[in-house]
Amino acid sequence: MSTPVAETVLSQRPDDEPETRDRPLTIQVAERVRRLPPYLFAQLNRLMYEKRRAGDDVIDLGMGNPSDPPQELVIEKLAEAAHDDDNHGYAEALGVMSLRREVAAKYYRQHGVRLDPAREVLVCLGSKEGFSHMCLALLGPGDTAVVPAPYFPAHLYAVAMAGANAITLEATDCEKYLANLDYTCRHLVPRPKVAIVNYPHNPSTTVVEADFYRELVKLARKYGFMVISDLAYADVVFDGYKTPSFLAAPGAIEVGVEFTTMSKGYNMAGWRVGFCTGNAEMVRALATIKGYYDYGMFRPIQIAAIVALRQTEAAVEAQARIYQQRRDVLCDGLERLGWTIQRPKATMFVWAKVPEVWAQRFDSFEFAMKLLKEANVVVSPGAAFGPAGEGHLRLALVENESRLRQAVRQIGRCLGKVGED
Repeated sequence: MSTPVAETVLSQRPDDEPETRDRPLTIQVAERVRRLPPYLFAQLNRLMYEKRRAGDDVIDLGMGNPSDPPQELVIEKLAEAAHDDDNHGYAEALGVMSLRREVAAKYYRQHGVRLDPAREVLVCLGSKEGFSHMCLALLGPGDTAVVPAPYFPAHLYAVAMAGANAITLEATDCEKYLANLDYTCRHLVPRPKVAIVNYPHNPSTTVVEADFYRELVKLARKYGFMVISDLAYADVVFDGYKTPSFLAAPGAIEVGVEFTTMSKGYNMAGWRVGFCTGNAEMVRALATIKGYYDYGMFRPIQIAAIVALRQTEAAVEAQARIYQQRRDVLCDGLERLGWTIQRPKATMFVWAKVPEVWAQRFDSFEFAMKLLKEANVVVSPGAAFGPAGEGHLRLALVENESRLRQAVRQIGRCLGKVGED
């Protein structure tokens, strides 16, 4: 006879056993929690809130949190759908089929990729949730994942929380990354089970061309690892650059999946709408995990997302132009202060090297704290993205052009330069 997965038997306390209810309880968290490092942004955020409570006008360029609203017709569709009594029950865990079809249609329209919406498309509560649960679906103790460095924290710590090991490979030189991945697979025993790629890259803003994915698929097939592509910034591109999809590479759908999101280009960050597309077995594994964790996204949000995908492509392109203008304002200003800046072709960030005169005196966290304390400008220290990020700052293009100019002036005064007029 089979035994239940878990069964707890509580025996009644004997009358003569000493009372223990007043003893202090020792909370013992799981090992996966103990493995997580202190949150590097916590001190910066605490100081920012303190300064704001004191009345300081702090300009927050730290988090990539879009400040512009979604299109009005998308908001109106959300409200309309929310007034339909039939939309308030549990939604389909995999996402409503109409939304999955719309995602497949966008992939074909933009990348020439054909997807089966029933088997190869899944709706997530934001791509970060989907990615993290995919790590649970694929990885466990003894497994190894290759993570790009500098790393978006979720890429590293979702692997850790799944109980697996992570190897970081420098992602800012694409040819070097592929060579290092090949070397790692040849020499590591057991070989990596998963390779995570993230282009356009957060935080470094590095981009790739389609050839990169063709070579990546060849390596995946040669060494037998799976690929997870995080394409969060596909819609935020500049200067004519077009983001290639991993799934467009020949054979890609046999070895991996890709995550996309409506948070950035569609200004729907708080709506938490993301998608997993690609290999049907990997999608099915994610669906299995999600079946135990959630009941699917609020149906009115999914209905509004359909409208956004169908009718607001021009607005997404216009939003990218807004980010490009902000990029130019910020980069122009920092260059006038003497900073060396490599202008990004994508993402909503500028990845700036700390000027040498200050890098000799401060690490990236200390420099970020100086800018917050003395310039009232919040930036993300490169160290928050691992050792490969040290010596850099990440500045988010989430404020309007006037506020970005103000941020440059305040940084200039803080560092002893005049800045912009």
